[in-house]
Amino acid sequence: MPSLTFSRSQDFRETNRRLGNCLDNMLANEEQPVIPTPEHMAALLSELLHAGARLRAKPLPTRGSDPELDGELDQYRRHVERLRELLPSIHRQLLAERARLEVERTRVRSAAQWARSSRQTL
Repeated sequence: MPSLTFSRSQDFRETNRRLGNCLDNMLANEEQPVIPTPEHMAALLSELLHAGARLRAKPLPTRGSDPELDGELDQYRRHVERLRELLPSIHRQLLAERARLEVERTRVRSAAQWARSSRQTL
């Protein structure tokens, strides 16, 4: 049984490392989180889904029976709470980016329409 617990500790250590890297990359600018790419969000979601599956797969040992696993789970919880705090800011930035893209799309459509009408008049 110790090897199973060690394996879970190792799994969560790796998950915490990857989640920490993802979150740190999102906070490259301390004022505002960096707008994550779809690939970045997919990697983050994948880590969360895999960790959730591992947590549901087998019951956790009682708290205190494995201090290493307890520490990794505490770190995982802090990462999830950190992400929860970042999500509203990421959402605002994505909405602003969508608005910027809509303005740009309208400008390109107007330019394309002008170009078509210019060709017709020549």
